[in-house]
Amino acid sequence: MSTLSEKSCIPCQGGVPPLPLDEKLQLKDQIDPRWSFSNDKKRLCLELTCEKFEQPMAIANEIAKVADEQWHHPDLYISFGKLRVDLWTHKIDDLVESDFIFASKIDQILKSHKL
Repeated sequence: MSTLSEKSCIPCQGGVPPLPLDEKLQLKDQIDPRWSFSNDKKRLCLELTCEKFEQPMAIANEIAKVADEQWHHPDLYISFGKLRVDLWTHKIDDLVESDFIFASKIDQILKSHKL
């Protein structure tokens, strides 16, 4: 069985049903515990605090590169020493497996930055 980070995101064409809550919870257990759900459980959210302004910028740039490779694009918010990532499948305004796959790829980036 492969881990989430070894899988590739599948671009959504719309019309795909969102994951049921029990599957969302099961997949969330496979990513960094710092990820949280939005109140409506339709988005994954991650907030990081860093020591310097350039660190969240560097991480955001790495995420952007993987986002283009995987064709899965989160919303990124950068402020002084902070990075927030909101992740969901825009076409259906909810979560599918690819969102959790991409979250695990972000987790790998964070590990490389020792965060």
